[in-house]
Amino acid sequence: MPIESGSCASARQAKQKRKSHSLSIRRTNSSEQERAGLQRDMLEGQDSKLPSAVRNTLLELFGQIEREFENLYIENLELRREIETLNERLAGEGQTIDGAELSKGQLKTKASHSTSQLSQKLKTTYKASTSKIVSSFKTTTSRAICQLVKEYVGHRDGIWDVSVAKTQPVVLGTASADHTALLWSIETGKCLVKYVGHVGSVNSIKFHPTEQVALTASGDQTAHIWRYIVQLPTPQPTADCNQVSGEDEVEISDKDEPDGDGDGSSDCPTVRAPLTSLKSHQGVVIAADWLVGGKQVVTASWDRTANLYDVETSELVHSLTGHDQELTHCCTHPTQRLVVTSSRDTTFRLWDFRDPSIHSVNVFQGHTDTVTSAVFTVGDNVVSGSDDRTVKVWDLKNMRSPIATIRTDSAVNRISVCVGQRIIALPHDNRQVRLFDMSGVRLARLPRSNRQGHRRMVCCTAWCEDHPICNLFTCGFDRQAIGWNINIPALLQEK
Repeated sequence: MPIESGSCASARQAKQKRKSHSLSIRRTNSSEQERAGLQRDMLEGQDSKLPSAVRNTLLELFGQIEREFENLYIENLELRREIETLNERLAGEGQTIDGAELSKGQLKTKASHSTSQLSQKLKTTYKASTSKIVSSFKTTTSRAICQLVKEYVGHRDGIWDVSVAKTQPVVLGTASADHTALLWSIETGKCLVKYVGHVGSVNSIKFHPTEQVALTASGDQTAHIWRYIVQLPTPQPTADCNQVSGEDEVEISDKDEPDGDGDGSSDCPTVRAPLTSLKSHQGVVIAADWLVGGKQVVTASWDRTANLYDVETSELVHSLTGHDQELTHCCTHPTQRLVVTSSRDTTFRLWDFRDPSIHSVNVFQGHTDTVTSAVFTVGDNVVSGSDDRTVKVWDLKNMRSPIATIRTDSAVNRISVCVGQRIIALPHDNRQVRLFDMSGVRLARLPRSNRQGHRRMVCCTAWCEDHPICNLFTCGFDRQAIGWNINIPALLQEK
């Protein structure tokens, strides 16, 4: 009887394994339709309140997950067979290689190295496959809950800040590096008023709590208080902005950006002079806000100080000093005489003006890079964002350490908190906008594709909880602001 050579035996084993593998895949594919039909029958027989379209989508997604894990299981079996074959071959070669005898320790080390490489390959394949499934599932649900409603296009340069009026009529305000501030109709996207009183970049805009008056901060080292009168146009039917094509995360060149005058902002009424100009700073005024009641305002500057002014007299009431580097933002409490300022010195400070005779200050240290913003919630919390890619939630009664920390993959800009539902909106340098709850749980990411979402850095977010159409606004350095409809009950239920 002829003796089978080693090479022939190896070839036959490989052929048998390929045949077994193909049979396994064939059996898997042939049973997929039977399983899918069985699952549909089971779902149809159950009493469910879900719409049929949603149930079918879930069924397809879970079917994809099952198929992926089946493929991973088959690959795992194949890798185990390869490991056994490799160990057998190494054991055979260990008798003599280049005339030298291998010790058992050397053979064990070599086999262990090869096994670890195969194990790492299996882990990488598993992680990539499951991450892709989970990401696609989250994207689908996020798009259904977070929908783009309106784009506000008209600025000639990037938009630094966005704000919503607190009085009727409710309008949207944007502050831009093109030296202007624009007021918009939320429903129609039409520009209503243009303010051109500054000679530098407009870095911030905030509305008076009870009057049609706006407060803007500028790179010309001043803050302006100016009055506006608007009449809202009749709402027109809007096109469906949710029908998008193409894959998510599509890169877009600068030539695809808005032209700046596309919506006729140059044709709207213009306000050229302020009621009051606040001029005590020696550097860029990066932010400003109204104290509760609207009789005082606070400004934050690159001259490392924050100033408190009396609105009626325009006089400087207090100069708030203590930060070691330029200030980046300031924010006031909605119901109390509290001010929080953030700085490039990695800290933010809480200033208390509730007692006229005492002006206390508390320093919060917890970030390792520039604190880009810090904002109040209705309760006793402050939320801070930083270039160190973290967002921290603080208790004002205990400033030693944060009660929650959110870690992200990009620097965080001017954040905002949905007061009623306690949802934090995070604008990022990487063009993303993410939503978290106060405990640090991620709720959603606003959709980004080649037709919707920001194309450059997102600078600011602002909530408008009571508006029936848009309850979240974002702005970025792609020269546009965007109004979003966030289905908050569905978002919280999904969590």
